[in-house]
Amino acid sequence: MSAQAPLLFQSREARLGALDALPRTLWLGALTQAQGRLEPRLAALVALRSALVGGRVPPAADWCWPSPELIAALCETFAELDLPAYCTGRQELSDVVVQSLLFHLDFIPDYRDRGATDARATRMAIEAFGSDWQNRRGQMDELMEVFGKLPDDGKNARWDLLPGLLKSEGWREVLRIRRLLERLPELAECIRRLGRARLSDERDDASRSQVEVMDSAVARHTEQRTVRVPDMPGETRGVHRADRIARMLPAESVLLGHPALRLVWHARRAERTLLCYEDDDRMTEVRHVDAPVLRPRPDPQPDRRLEMGPLLVCVDTSGSMQGGAGEVAKAVVLEAVRTAHAQGRACHVFAFGGTGEVVDMQIGVDAEGIGRLIHFLGQGFKGGTDICGPLEKSIACLEQAAWRMADLLIASDGEFGATPELVARLDDAKRALGLRVQGVLIGDRETIGFLEVADHIHPVRDWRRYGDGARGSDSPVHTHRLTALYFPGALRTAENRDATVSGEVASAAVRAGLRRGQPLPADLLPPEPSSDDPTS
Repeated sequence: MSAQAPLLFQSREARLGALDALPRTLWLGALTQAQGRLEPRLAALVALRSALVGGRVPPAADWCWPSPELIAALCETFAELDLPAYCTGRQELSDVVVQSLLFHLDFIPDYRDRGATDARATRMAIEAFGSDWQNRRGQMDELMEVFGKLPDDGKNARWDLLPGLLKSEGWREVLRIRRLLERLPELAECIRRLGRARLSDERDDASRSQVEVMDSAVARHTEQRTVRVPDMPGETRGVHRADRIARMLPAESVLLGHPALRLVWHARRAERTLLCYEDDDRMTEVRHVDAPVLRPRPDPQPDRRLEMGPLLVCVDTSGSMQGGAGEVAKAVVLEAVRTAHAQGRACHVFAFGGTGEVVDMQIGVDAEGIGRLIHFLGQGFKGGTDICGPLEKSIACLEQAAWRMADLLIASDGEFGATPELVARLDDAKRALGLRVQGVLIGDRETIGFLEVADHIHPVRDWRRYGDGARGSDSPVHTHRLTALYFPGALRTAENRDATVSGEVASAAVRAGLRRGQPLPADLLPPEPSSDDPTS
């Protein structure tokens, strides 16, 4: 069989074989780059990209492109910026680093055309690359500070949009809320426990199942046994050797009539070897015995807690949530997004106000999701409170397969009430789907409305300390004269001072049997204090 003839352009295309290991976004830059020859350049880019994804930089001796001066400068720059640590396991970010490197190295001929020497042009390109990634590294550090890790690597991630978002005023608000979370560590633990996608090692005391437990016990039972009573008249069972004359066989008694064999008979009797009938009696004995036993009993045992599922977050944005309460509510949303992103979970946020004022957002950590989060955390809260809208949307989400294992988190001051029909639907979802509703109470007291919908309520009692005075008062009272309004006699004013009598006058009126409004007789009035009385 003859060998297959080579293709027409196979030898020429073999030079480009390294492109198969590079993404298409790098093809143009790799092919048109001005530095070095094509084959070494492609091989070096493949090795560099693979090394960055693996969290390292190839040693200078393994680089076959570009020039030795550039290789030494690039190795130093990569080590100084610690770029491999950011690119570990992130192919898209590694591609952006390689693409940026090709972009900046393309400017070396332009720097030369402007009069720079070769060394100066090389240094300018490396400095521009380092300065660019110094800024980007600062942005990535901010993203990691807020979200725990860099944005998702999905195809919709827009790294070119992130710098603009991170310079906005809204991002400053996100950083401020992130610092607030450091003072509320209990929120992170509360949100982490939500979801029902997998079993945890913790016990869930709220969920118990009946389990058969074997307990040690002592039981008394009846035991029967047959006791043999030897040598008692009873059943003849056979022949055996003994010394019982009454049961001796007739052949043995013949020996007694013989003068010589008589002595043999006496010897055999002494030796208990006479042939005798074997008979005995057997009796049945019944007795009661105490014995240890294992007794099964049904016992409710706590199940293992479920966690790590999708998150449904309903956050109150009514007017009563202004100030410190609103800041804590924003912190709840940010922590939910951070937890979902760090653990690979979906997060859907429902911001609700008055009737029909429900904004639902599925927030992911990419450029678009960060933009939505910045917009939400930067807005003020106002309007009424209607919990029915977000609860209906949450129940509708639970009917979808992607959200079947989700738990619901409600962050509010509790000043709401759901309709009985909606509460019944929520209870049905709890029974049928295992839904758990966690409440974050950002207020001073639990309300009936909150207790009806939430299985467990986590209170944030010191919410006032997180408020910003410039955003409005955090005082829970609507006026500083609350005492004067509801307890008018508690404050000393001219009006109530004139209407107040001393204890002596009140005692005299009681002794006289006077009622309210009746004047006190003059003889019962206390004497007027003199002008020289120091106590007047």
